[in-house]
Amino acid sequence: MKITAQEEYGLRCLLQLARTPQGQIVSVKEIALKEGLSSAYAEKLLRLLAKAGLVHSVRGMKGGYVLNRPAISLTLGEVVRALSTVQTTDHICTSFTGNQDVCVHFSDCG
Repeated sequence: MKITAQEEYGLRCLLQLARTPQGQIVSVKEIALKEGLSSAYAEKLLRLLAKAGLVHSVRGMKGGYVLNRPAISLTLGEVVRALSTVQTTDHICTSFTGNQDVCVHFSDCG
């Protein structure tokens, strides 16, 4: 499976939040600066993550983003699904079956 640029940059933004103490707010500008992204692009990625319920925004002058739950409980799958067009495992299982009718990993999908 290839990871798109959007997925990679979104993961990097999420890692910036994961590296801060839980509950500490990180501004979009700070995340964008550390990751070498434009603030607008970082904001777009963080909005996608917020829509998926992984982070939430804090409004105001000292606002920014914070994780909704401890970083240890986040999975790569849910982060990639939040940042990509593949929203369900059903889509993956029917799209990447190779020359089989059903994915060979269907019974023990990770």
